[in-house]
Amino acid sequence: MSDSKNIAYINNEPFQFESGETILSLLRRNFGDNPVPTLCDAPNLDPFGSCRVCSVEVAREQDGPTRVQASCHTPVMEGSFIYTHTEKMERLRKNIVELVLTDYPKEKFETDNPKHNELKRVAYDVGIKMEEVRYAPGRNHLDRTADTGHPYMRASLDSCINCFRCVRACDEVQGEMVLTMEGRGFDSKIVMGMNEGFMESDCVSCGACSQACPTGAITDVFDSKTNEAEETTRTVCTYCGVGCNLDVATSSGEIVSITAPYDAEVNQGHTCLKGRYAFKFYDHPERLRSPMVRKNGQLENVSWDEAYDYIVNKITNIREEHGPDSIAGISSARCTNEENYLMQKFIRAVVGTNNIDCCARVCHSPTALGMQRSFGTGAATNSVIDIQYTDCMMVIGANPTAAHPVTGAKIKQAAMKGTKLIVIDPREIELAKYADHFLQLRPGTNVALLNMMLYYIIEEGLADKTFIDTRTEGFDDFVENIKKLDINAMEAITGVDREDVRAAAITYASVPNAMSFHGLGVTEHSQGTFTVQQIADLAMITGNIGRRGVGVNPLRGQNNVQGAADMGAQPHQGAGYLDVTDPMINQKYVDFYKADNIPLHIGYKIPEMFDAAIAGDLKVMWIIGEDVVQTDPNTSKVKKALTSLDLFIVQELFMTETAMLADVVLPGASFLEKSGTFTNGERRVQRVNKVVEPVPGTKADGQIIVDVMQRMGYDQADYAPDTMLEEISQIVPFFKGIKWEELAENGKQWPVPEDGSSTEIIHIDEFKRGKGLFTYFDWRESEEIVEHGEEYPYIITTNRELEHYNCGAMTRRTGNGEILKEDVLLINQKDASDNGISDGDMVCVTSARGKVDIKAKVTDEVKPGVMSTTFHFPEIMVNLITSDVHDSEAKCPEYKVVAVKIRKSKGVNKLMKSGQSVGMETAPADKLKG
Repeated sequence: MSDSKNIAYINNEPFQFESGETILSLLRRNFGDNPVPTLCDAPNLDPFGSCRVCSVEVAREQDGPTRVQASCHTPVMEGSFIYTHTEKMERLRKNIVELVLTDYPKEKFETDNPKHNELKRVAYDVGIKMEEVRYAPGRNHLDRTADTGHPYMRASLDSCINCFRCVRACDEVQGEMVLTMEGRGFDSKIVMGMNEGFMESDCVSCGACSQACPTGAITDVFDSKTNEAEETTRTVCTYCGVGCNLDVATSSGEIVSITAPYDAEVNQGHTCLKGRYAFKFYDHPERLRSPMVRKNGQLENVSWDEAYDYIVNKITNIREEHGPDSIAGISSARCTNEENYLMQKFIRAVVGTNNIDCCARVCHSPTALGMQRSFGTGAATNSVIDIQYTDCMMVIGANPTAAHPVTGAKIKQAAMKGTKLIVIDPREIELAKYADHFLQLRPGTNVALLNMMLYYIIEEGLADKTFIDTRTEGFDDFVENIKKLDINAMEAITGVDREDVRAAAITYASVPNAMSFHGLGVTEHSQGTFTVQQIADLAMITGNIGRRGVGVNPLRGQNNVQGAADMGAQPHQGAGYLDVTDPMINQKYVDFYKADNIPLHIGYKIPEMFDAAIAGDLKVMWIIGEDVVQTDPNTSKVKKALTSLDLFIVQELFMTETAMLADVVLPGASFLEKSGTFTNGERRVQRVNKVVEPVPGTKADGQIIVDVMQRMGYDQADYAPDTMLEEISQIVPFFKGIKWEELAENGKQWPVPEDGSSTEIIHIDEFKRGKGLFTYFDWRESEEIVEHGEEYPYIITTNRELEHYNCGAMTRRTGNGEILKEDVLLINQKDASDNGISDGDMVCVTSARGKVDIKAKVTDEVKPGVMSTTFHFPEIMVNLITSDVHDSEAKCPEYKVVAVKIRKSKGVNKLMKSGQSVGMETAPADKLKG
């Protein structure tokens, strides 16, 4: 047997090993998690070998001379003999641990639970007690002052053992490099930033260091690793399209902390500050706890029965008088697949209209439409794991380190390790620092810049002719148009040097494997759908489709944007993206839902709903979990639309700006209080498991919808994720093999055929539409600039910050609100100087729709003429100034091009000192509606 390949012997027993496998990995694979003690090792960190507690004896032959080697980073050798618990190793481990304990607080060691303190557990494992330590106490840590100035992070470095795990987590997992070791010998110590506290440093509060620390020297306010939780539940984060898995610890029915599981395929023990720490919104005092109905202009608490009766009577009467198309629903990307499916089913099968949409309309509807046109499927072609296999990453119109932090960290890590990176964005985002090519274009010119890239790929002879000939159509006409481009004009339009574009195009087209990531900086434009099709053109012209390390990968905004669209929460396609105007498909839905009638015409998209409400054609709107007043463009128009309705229902967690205008407010449950599935940006369907009971007075959103369906005479079973998922699998083709009980902890990526297999890569041999379609598009200036650019010479583009999530309804009610407290206006020094504005001054920003006052942050992150801001805070209401221009195809709002003029605000400092709001003054709800 010793002659067989890849055989090593553990304590004289033969075991097969994998090429390149470390000794510790081999031991764990065969003997469980703790075959030998470790201190400096962690599951999501590279082998380090500093503590030597994991050392083993290794011989080239049985009974031959041995060498002591650290098992964590030593590769297994063919025919070697590994001895794990010899007397020599036991003495060595005891000696190492004794030396560590000389510099560790005796009181802490005695009181800590060995289940949570790895040092104490290792000491017990090797047979050492504190009173048995033979060496004199050390002198460097015991007088260390605790760092308690951060809303989440805590450091008490008197219990630090200098294992470097926190430093490596900050470097290898997050890539922030905030922590380091300073000094030598007994003077060595961990420091944050420039020897600051967590709050003053560049720490992004991801908690990777806290989770890595084996002693609690670095921890958090929730004592995530040391609290005495009674139960831990695996679920999925609600904050973005990455879909991180979370282990939520509870005691006495309350959430005490959250950690990131190492065995999660999506996030491998990592998550951002929102997923790990921003959970206290769930039982915040401001949670809605009773249904409300507007009476005499005021919202009053009522029973669920009264609220339901009011809704059902009003909807029934309005439908009879004005027809089903006078009613519309906006479903929620924050809700589960099953709840989104129920909402669109209610609108179609019970109400009898296709007037259903979701927030995908205002973020990624151009992605779905553009990719469907090019490939036949409007979802990511590959998986995030493909970052490990690619040679070049193109990030266009996205800021992953802020909006998709775990994926952003992976992109950043890959770039730092040598993977080529192209960044295309009007702002110098964090990833631009690591980019080989940073193309800082003018907002609204994506089409022009991508046409330049395609031009240079053709001119340099880098098109993949074989792939084009066998897998695509429309190429000849496409090339004919591309060759007519006026590169001089494109260079002037974009503001990017042609040679920089040429170099980026050559890099993308020349490497063996290139993949792209795009976000709202692509989609939220008047030519958003066309830009998505161009990104598809780039992938096809270079053959970067259908294998590892390539593809077109949208970074979905909200946690379940993909799933909401998959479930049919859109007016032109039902569940499974089936065309509602096709008579055969229509009949399929009618039969499956046992509905009387579902119309064949396309329903209202969200912007069309607002127009129809103002015109008096739309009488009823039911919104779940979307604060459209704060987050949709042209706030004044949105408010006018909502106050024109005869019945406005809002289902929410908090009294948002939108809920204030409602006739009926229904208190829903958060993701921590219900079960179902979310589908992340890589098509991964994952189980969301209820962690705690809903706050008293609230209900799961799915059950609320079912209650109304039943009261309107529709036979719908009560909400349960397993039975709902079974129903979905019968109508959504790519969910056919998905079963609740088989999703396990890491879910499955659709399409999932009947055999239950998961699909990491799509379009391997053939596109969903048969052949991929090349399409050429001319660049067009945004209507916003054409109509208003002369009077309003600056361009504002919107963005998102790491600490907050959209309207901030949840994150503002957590410690995140202490870290980032306000929206600010990013403004170039030249523009600031030209207008007499200094950093921190209040700026009056005016567009053709309205004005806001907002604090200036002078920066070189944006070019002269371009500004940027967020809309996380209702005190500012930035969407008062955003435009009513939409993508020409998908009706996605053009948040990224807003023509404005600016001046230093007048009298605002007095308002600030008096504590008054400096943003929009919101009229009381009873004055707006009643």
